[in-house]
Amino acid sequence: MNQPLLLAVDQGTSATKALLVDAHGGVVASASAPLGIDHPRSGWMEQSPEDIWDSVLEAVAKCLTGHDPSRVVGIGLSNQRESCLLWERSTGRPLGPMIGWQDRRTVDRCAALRADGLDADVRRTTGLPLDPMFSALKAQWLLDTHDPDRTRARRGELCLGTVDSWLLWRLGGGREHLVEVGNAARTQLLDVRRRDWDERLLDVFGIPREALPRITASTGPFPAARGLPPLTDGTPVLAVVGDSHAALFGHRVFVPGSVKVTYGTGSSVMGLIPGPEHADGSPLCLTLAWDDGTPAYALEGNIRSSGATLRWLAGLLRVGEAEVAGRAAADSGGVHLVPAFGGLAAPWWDNDATGLLSGLTFATGAPQLARAALESVAFQIEDVVAGLDTATGRVTSLLADGGATDNAALMQLQADTSGRVVRRPRDRDLSALGAAYLAGCAAGVFTKTRLAGLTRAEEVYRPRRSEEDRSRALRAWHDAVARARGSAVPDRGEVGTSRGDGRAS
Repeated sequence: MNQPLLLAVDQGTSATKALLVDAHGGVVASASAPLGIDHPRSGWMEQSPEDIWDSVLEAVAKCLTGHDPSRVVGIGLSNQRESCLLWERSTGRPLGPMIGWQDRRTVDRCAALRADGLDADVRRTTGLPLDPMFSALKAQWLLDTHDPDRTRARRGELCLGTVDSWLLWRLGGGREHLVEVGNAARTQLLDVRRRDWDERLLDVFGIPREALPRITASTGPFPAARGLPPLTDGTPVLAVVGDSHAALFGHRVFVPGSVKVTYGTGSSVMGLIPGPEHADGSPLCLTLAWDDGTPAYALEGNIRSSGATLRWLAGLLRVGEAEVAGRAAADSGGVHLVPAFGGLAAPWWDNDATGLLSGLTFATGAPQLARAALESVAFQIEDVVAGLDTATGRVTSLLADGGATDNAALMQLQADTSGRVVRRPRDRDLSALGAAYLAGCAAGVFTKTRLAGLTRAEEVYRPRRSEEDRSRALRAWHDAVARARGSAVPDRGEVGTSRGDGRAS
């Protein structure tokens, strides 16, 4: 009963989760608090900063019910990435909503920067293609709206930050404005190799350095937590890491070779690489997974719409989200759904792509549409994993996490589509676990060697489809993607390769 506990807080897009993890890596308790999303205009996605903080308070209080808070030796945070907000330094009052990672309001500005030829330079510096998903354009929009001449920002009166910055500000009582280096790497303002803000990009996006947080390692130091009942004030915050990065750590991937796939509202496919030079020529994003004294670099592909596609179809069919998979036919009947609701992200990075439903016949019904929606998730993930093959060698297995992994049919479909083994740990909250593991390493409760040796129950899905059938299905999918991108026939030799403008063809 006196063993130390680690508290993990995973602040996600639709909910905040909290876990208590013991010294054996086991989950002692868990809780969650839902979080609303606003769409005030088409393509806009906003959340209330105060609601985010309240959801953290609620999840932590629920999780610790019946447990002695004095046993908590440290806190690990994981958070949704790329989302951006602005607040007053003196009062902590948010200026407007948080702009979410899915928000597309800056598409036109992004297109203008591309037209000016800046994409290749931005990608060389940051590892990221010019895209509205990343924080820089959101930060510019917030300042244009609330401080158009940048007077207050330059005086240091305003704080720009990602979600981890906001949570650290609130946890520390407004004492320090910080950002964890992996989250900073997703802003498109960081020189990913030097691990510092890039002055030229700050100028391009109109972001005064005075408004930006100080960059810290994933293990801090961070201010101790205050005002997080029932925890005692002064409980140390030992680790902060972006949610996808935390999931990779939660899968205990500490060296290159394994790839994790997070199935959420969107999807993230990520694997470690030996160094940033291994990202050269890849259609995927170079990012910092974490820095616990040694920076760990990774390649990542982001998919904008996976779970969101199933949610959209559930609304269209007026059924519950879980029913979509249950209604899916064994075959889509030639129907393809390309969920380019706001363009396509990795490996295509095509903001002009449009959503497409093709192959419809009079025999098409809800079961075929449901199957096509599930297949769109598996196809998009395979396109990204294929991009990792070129950098890391053939990926033979995928480590799956996220809410949609509860769907065994989707996991088998992924194995059949990819021709790779899919491993699904029975532990579902890998982002929260990863944050707890990293905090535990900082506290001396764990080591990476010990974590790697822990046994974990998992379910394994092996490919059943023949290579010929798999190749035929992928060709048909790429035909549909080509039509969504405004081309009748794809150049099959270019799938997953980089064009001169930084996008994959």
